Amino acid sequence: MELILDVLSSEATKRDAKFYLSRFTSEKPATGRSKPQGTRRADVGVNLGNLYLPARAIDRSPVFVQGLDKKTFVDQTSEPLHIALVKIRDPQSITDCTLRQVALTLVQLSRLGMTSIVVVDCGIYKNGKTFDIRQLATQQADRVAAAIEIHDRHGARRLDTVLESAGTDEEFLFAVQVRSDTRVTNRKLLLTLLRKGEIPVVAPVAFTLRNQTLVLLPADEAILALTREFAGLKPQLNPDLDPDAVAENVKSMQKEVSLDKIILLDPLGAIPASSKADRSHVFINLEQEYDSIQSDLSSSVSNREGAHELPGERASLSATKDAASHSFAEMKIHSRNLALFRNSLALLPPSSSGLLASPTMAAHSTQRLETSPVLEVGTRRQRNPLIHNLLTDKPVFSPSLPPRRTQQLPVSGRDIDVRESRGIDVLPTTMIKRGMPVTMIPDPQIRPWVPPSLINPSIQFADPRIDFVRLFHLIEDSFGRKLNVPHYLSRIKDRIAGIIVAGEYEGCAVVTWESPAHDPWRMVPYLDKLAVLKRSQGAGGIADVIFTAMVRTCLPGGLCWRSRKSNPANKWYFERAKGFRNLPDSDWAIFWTREDVEDKDGDWPLRDYESVCRKVEPSWKPG
Repeated sequence: MELILDVLSSEATKRDAKFYLSRFTSEKPATGRSKPQGTRRADVGVNLGNLYLPARAIDRSPVFVQGLDKKTFVDQTSEPLHIALVKIRDPQSITDCTLRQVALTLVQLSRLGMTSIVVVDCGIYKNGKTFDIRQLATQQADRVAAAIEIHDRHGARRLDTVLESAGTDEEFLFAVQVRSDTRVTNRKLLLTLLRKGEIPVVAPVAFTLRNQTLVLLPADEAILALTREFAGLKPQLNPDLDPDAVAENVKSMQKEVSLDKIILLDPLGAIPASSKADRSHVFINLEQEYDSIQSDLSSSVSNREGAHELPGERASLSATKDAASHSFAEMKIHSRNLALFRNSLALLPPSSSGLLASPTMAAHSTQRLETSPVLEVGTRRQRNPLIHNLLTDKPVFSPSLPPRRTQQLPVSGRDIDVRESRGIDVLPTTMIKRGMPVTMIPDPQIRPWVPPSLINPSIQFADPRIDFVRLFHLIEDSFGRKLNVPHYLSRIKDRIAGIIVAGEYEGCAVVTWESPAHDPWRMVPYLDKLAVLKRSQGAGGIADVIFTAMVRTCLPGGLCWRSRKSNPANKWYFERAKGFRNLPDSDWAIFWTREDVEDKDGDWPLRDYESVCRKVEPSWKPG
């Protein structure tokens, strides 16, 4: 427990600390009198960057700090094992020093409650001998295991006998991208090692059912087979088995293990974005973005067809390049990485997530820095994206932040040392979740969000695509206040620019067209409501997903909104706005996402925003 307290001593938010402690600690409060004891800080060897500072409220909390006269026995087998599947691509290109630091990160994750199963991916040599490839995979698995043993007494073990495939030869195996006839044959061995704290390192080889020969598997297929196993899904079921018994067995297997993370360590780093400003995707909501991102990647591949494809993909693909100059082979790998996340997370609960990072990033971020215990203003320290994601289940920075504030750099890792030497925080990572669908009404791809006119009338709440009752319940639940519905409907009638709904009405944005008092013919886009159900606030980044869709897809030209000066959400707004101003002689602060508002001749955008934000009447019931 001391390790956890040391790690969470100054978590950014209480919600994040509560999330981590609820999922990754098994010690329970016990009844009886307790004797207060002084806390002792332990050197846990986990660098958390400037996110976690010396202990404050959490160290003083009786919930987290327990000093009992008698320790209560906790049956660890009753708690699910929290595990991560980690694929290391192209390990032969990783230096020994970097690999040792990556191994340290994996050990630190294990100390924090999530043990990894590592799969090495040495690539496919189209012109090479399969025996040589299997030998290389085995050598690299041994190399990873040896690096882990340097940092942990429990160590690691290389395994190459835990998978079985119905395929007859390797040519057939690699011809099919996603198959279900590969299965785990030794679940008991894997769980035994995990419970002991030993990290299994799996070489992607399998015995064939037909002739019991050892064949090489695509590493992605090994990841999917392990995912199916720990999700409690068997590739084949005996039709004679009792369905109730099968269902009970699946439930039992799922309670035994919680597969929380799919982690890919790839020298190419994050999934590149088509926008040059964004460089790479910080967060991907698969339900909303998978098809469009794959289309972008395919377009890049088509545009560069025949241009310096790497022969057999043998060479290391870790050269630093921005999204506009990725090679054919690199884009294909990015596409496969994204498909692997989609296929694996589809088998897991919505709470599971994926993380894509470069080995260089994971390695460099574990290095300790000689700094004072309390950070001074302007000081920036490195964060380990893997550890940060475990503790918060969030990206290192929010995906809805303007690109200029993320200071995100090219997605590969070769220039990280140079950038860090200049004091720049390098974060080439992508977090992926199965997520939720995002509905934009109207669809801006079909009908852009433009001011209403005779030929383009405003949408109405009576639109069959809008569930009026659920939308208003969501708004009232989020704000904790009752709407004056007749007044609200009257105010926004014929003024609705669009509505964004996340999931099953877990979050929404209502945008209206408002006219400044000095120019009633001008229409200004105004964020009237941004709401998230209380039970979903802070979970899954729903507000970020909605805000990103609104400012980048629906209204890239900008919009404005207002907020009470005392609103605790203003920090969140401030980080995402291009500008803000306190409205004189009022209790409002105004924000906007349009560029260069204050540089326009006559400051007319700012005058419009101030007028609109003064003019809008609240529609809440008293009390």
